[in-house]
Amino acid sequence: MASTHQLKVQELFSVKGYVCVVTGGGTGIGLMATQALAANVTNAGIPGTKALPESSSAQELSSELWQAEDPSAWSTVFNTNVTSVYFSVLAFLPLLQASFSKNQGDENPAHGHLPRSASVIVISSMSGLMRNAQGHFSYNAAKGATVHLSKLMSAEFERCDVRVNSIAPGYFPSELTTGESDDRTQKSELGDDKIQAKGYVPAGRAGNDEEMAQAVLFLAKCHYVNGEVIAVDGGVLNQVAGR
Repeated sequence: MASTHQLKVQELFSVKGYVCVVTGGGTGIGLMATQALAANVTNAGIPGTKALPESSSAQELSSELWQAEDPSAWSTVFNTNVTSVYFSVLAFLPLLQASFSKNQGDENPAHGHLPRSASVIVISSMSGLMRNAQGHFSYNAAKGATVHLSKLMSAEFERCDVRVNSIAPGYFPSELTTGESDDRTQKSELGDDKIQAKGYVPAGRAGNDEEMAQAVLFLAKCHYVNGEVIAVDGGVLNQVAGR
């Protein structure tokens, strides 16, 4: 049983002593995750051309989509969002299991009375959960595959005592959503007007660093969560068909 002291926020979400590896942590959401972990641990180490088809003619629609994305572009998008995720996790799997075994019976007060478990957090996208192609079939299909890959790995890697969950972000400032980042901070800006113009984001703004950090720390620390996909999207998936 936990004492009242162990239910303090700084205890519940303490990841002090964890070793974290973030791939793609240089900009955007990856940088947000890196900062969230770096601030709390001691060891923290492009879709194709967008084209919204307008024609209702099957022949014209087919032609437009062929011109927008070719098979090689699809391969590139899937390699980036699915293949690389899978093989990166495989590469770290032995270390993840070793970390779990090492920390059994951990007496660090910051970890409370709970055993520590290894955790993989896959960044997917709300685009992988919606039925709207958003003008880029390859990206949304790849993110859908990322979501399902996370579920597959969560089930298969349970035997290794490794948890796998996924965060499906909505609009967050990044090079992907803005096309640029500050040379010094590597941060991007995404104005409220651009989000509100989309007409289907109830929050009326982009997500921020703190909100992504909260999701990352929750999944890193809550050992009773495995195989989940958490949408951090400002309510978009309440407006757009999906899931």
